[in-house]
Amino acid sequence: MTVGVAPAEIDTEGGIHAMKTISWDEFAQVELRVGRIVSAEEFPQARKPAFILHVDFGDEIGVRKSSAQITERYRCEDLEGRMVVGVVNFPPKQVGPIRSECLITGFQDEDGAVVLCVPDRDVPLGAKLH
Repeated sequence: MTVGVAPAEIDTEGGIHAMKTISWDEFAQVELRVGRIVSAEEFPQARKPAFILHVDFGDEIGVRKSSAQITERYRCEDLEGRMVVGVVNFPPKQVGPIRSECLITGFQDEDGAVVLCVPDRDVPLGAKLH
């Protein structure tokens, strides 16, 4: 660890970078919602190993599709039914042959693999992060 530097200021390669400060109003614009994975499938056309996830964010938002690079720690058959946290107000993004409609959140572990960001208890689908 670099002495005198907060951990959030150290990037994944161990270098120091400046963290941009945002306002509360900017953060409030990000719609982080809870969803449940209803299906997961291999995404062989992706440049990097990924799954195609279909995530139910409840009646207000519905089911959204996402490409997720989480293949190092998860298998398709283990993802169905899992709760996840996703950004649902980004514009759709073309990822190869699919149109990704949300961003499923996660954190890199000590090996650089992505681990899903999940609530520790069941909450209603579509619940907003506060």
